Order: sequence, then C-alpha cells, then structure tokens
Amino acid sequence: MTDFTDAELIGLFIQRDQTALAGTQQKYGGLCRSIAKNILGSREDAEECLNDTLLKLWESIPPEEPRSLAAYISVIVRNLAFGRRDAAHTQKRGGGEFTVALSEIEDTLAAPDHPERILDTIAIGDALDRFLDDLPAETRVMFVLRYWSELSIREIAARCGCGQSKVKMTLLRTRRELKAYLEKEGLR
Repeated sequence: MTDFTDAELIGLFIQRDQTALAGTQQKYGGLCRSIAKNILGSREDAEECLNDTLLKLWESIPPEEPRSLAAYISVIVRNLAFGRRDAAHTQKRGGGEFTVALSEIEDTLAAPDHPERILDTIAIGDALDRFLDDLPAETRVMFVLRYWSELSIREIAARCGCGQSKVKMTLLRTRRELKAYLEKEGLR
C-alpha cells in the first residue's frame, strides 16, 4: 500500500473512498493504539478503540476537513478511550452512581453564583488554541502528544524521529512560553 499524505487521505475521505480507512490505519494505527492503550491499559480495548476511531473518521469527514489529521485522529481516539474507560469504571461503581456523584460536585465547581469560573475556563481554552496555532508544527505535535494524548517522552521521540532530550527540552520551553503567554493574557 502506498504511503498517503494527510491531504490525500482527507481527499479520499471526502470522495468516500474506503482506501482512506486502510491508509489511515497504516499511517496512524500505531499512534491510535498507543494512545488508547495508555488510557485503557489493554491491547484488545485499544484495538477496538482504533476501529471505533476509523468509523468516527468516516462519519465526520466530510463535513469536517481537519488541518492536521494526526491531531484530529488523536482527539477522537483519546475521547473514545476515555469514554470506554469511564463506562467500565461506572459499571464497577454501581452502574451510574459515580456519574451522579460527579454531577453533584459539578454544581459546586461551576456554581451559578460564580460564573467567572466558567468564563475563565472558556478563556483559557481559547488562549490555548491561539497559543498552539502559533507554535511550529513539530513543537505543537510534541505538546499535543504529551499533554493531550499522554504519550511518554520515549514514544514522542520515536513518533517525531528525534532524541528524547530534544523532546524534553522542547516541552520545557513550550511550557515556559505557555506560562508567559497566559500571564500576558491575564489568565494566570
């Protein structure tokens, strides 16, 4: 099978060509399995998550046309894995009682008499999006893989084709830049 670029894969999805699924699995299957396995702890569950991710991609492209297929697929697999993990833990904790307890504390955390907490969360999310958009592609990928996909330094280095020390230094500098950026925006 040919190695596809992200643009080619997205084009195949838009054309509804099932080659997009095989190409995406070939290119990003390892990344998806790694993210899901880190969250779920099970190779079998990670494989199911990969299949669910491919289905979700098929359903969402089009109308979506992601700028970065790697980031888009990482978000999907991460959300599916957390959903699967949460569902498994909910069943173990009395079939939904844990979810009820979380919803009770949610009112405390985002109380109606403190709407600034909600606004702060939204503002930080927007600022983080702007910050990430301005980063060089490699730095953004490392940051997302570490803090969103929860990959290890070793896994990120392997994915990015660089040494672990470069990943560590890049992440350290990016965290410092993010801190300064949030302070400048008045959010820290």
